[in-house]
Amino acid sequence: MPVPPAGTKTLDLWLPLPHPDANQDIRDLKIESPVPYKIEKGAFGNQMLHLQPATVPTAPLVVKLTAQITRREHLNLRANAPTAKPAKEKTDPDLARWLAPDRLVPLDPHIHEQAEEVVAKANAKTPLEKARAIYEHVVSTVKYDKTGQGWGRGDIYYACDARRGNCTDFHAIVIGYCRSLGIPARFSIGLPLPAERGHGEIKGYHCWAEFFTPETGWVPVDASEAAKNPDKRAYFFGAHDENRVEFTRGRDIELTPKQAGPPLNYFVYPYAEADGQPLEVARKYEYSDITAQ
Repeated sequence: MPVPPAGTKTLDLWLPLPHPDANQDIRDLKIESPVPYKIEKGAFGNQMLHLQPATVPTAPLVVKLTAQITRREHLNLRANAPTAKPAKEKTDPDLARWLAPDRLVPLDPHIHEQAEEVVAKANAKTPLEKARAIYEHVVSTVKYDKTGQGWGRGDIYYACDARRGNCTDFHAIVIGYCRSLGIPARFSIGLPLPAERGHGEIKGYHCWAEFFTPETGWVPVDASEAAKNPDKRAYFFGAHDENRVEFTRGRDIELTPKQAGPPLNYFVYPYAEADGQPLEVARKYEYSDITAQ
């Protein structure tokens, strides 16, 4: 983190931490920091590191996190075979939140009308059929394209109009359409891992989604990966591969302790404030595969 502006009285730094769940184990989390820190809990099971130095540093602050993470494929067989045995999963206490709007994913009449058109065209009747129609529509009509401006914010209106963007934009439509039809849908963000094993730098983030029906439980979907890999289109309705590490669930994130600025659109990179004003933070993510013994 760079040296804050002269005269800064308080400095806060938050870093998202990968959290353990049914699809990933976190072991040997090590934090190297020149100043004291706290591991804080946020909403939806999110965890984060918070640092507030007693004296504002006069040299760049470097914090290093390492962890050994075991990832597993998240597969819901009932998404494609309704008679399959349901997976055991905990009830999500935040189900109502996953029906509510996000700042950039409003659930207004226009979005509802678009979603209704999609499911009517597919003659979809059940929540599962409707979610599949939405997924197929997004994969068919949105292009994975990170050129120009406007992409990457997960703005459903931008994504619906431009019909292009990255994973954030794809899943804004999936989640917004599902929620507008009364199907709970939730957002997760983290880091992509290359399918080829080895080691190296991870340049950017990846995000994905799940939707819920009483018959299936939570169904994983990854519309942007399906658009990038057409041969995996069927797979990514009902599955997330293991090549990802989840950091944070949800959008419009309030940090712990709460930041002075507005809620974060999503939280996958470090965030800092100097006297309550956002401060740019440099970051570098690297991975190295460990062969199972």
